Amino acid sequence: MAEPDQNDQKARLEALERRLAEKREALAPKPHMEEHYSQAQHAWRMVVELVAGLGIGVAMGYGLDVLLGTTPFLLIVFTLLGFIAGVRTMMRSAREVEEEAKAQAEADKEGDWRG
Repeated sequence: MAEPDQNDQKARLEALERRLAEKREALAPKPHMEEHYSQAQHAWRMVVELVAGLGIGVAMGYGLDVLLGTTPFLLIVFTLLGFIAGVRTMMRSAREVEEEAKAQAEADKEGDWRG
């Protein structure tokens, strides 16, 4: 009569192992390849923001110089202002990426059921 108990325990153990394997698979870390592309996209975004700010400043300065006849003055002023605006926007983007990375790290830490 002890044999049905052993079969029942084996079946329960196998069911437990299957559930654990499913949980491990669901909580497995993602491949780092996606992270690499994500970081490259963030880097390009920051470069584009810097160049766009600089380009807009140059265009505005040159346009106002042509309209007002103050040839180099406004071009220099707006180029510097465009550079400053581009750097500020780039720094804001970097801060967003940093906060996103911190939130992801905290979520990973809380979701780690193994310790």
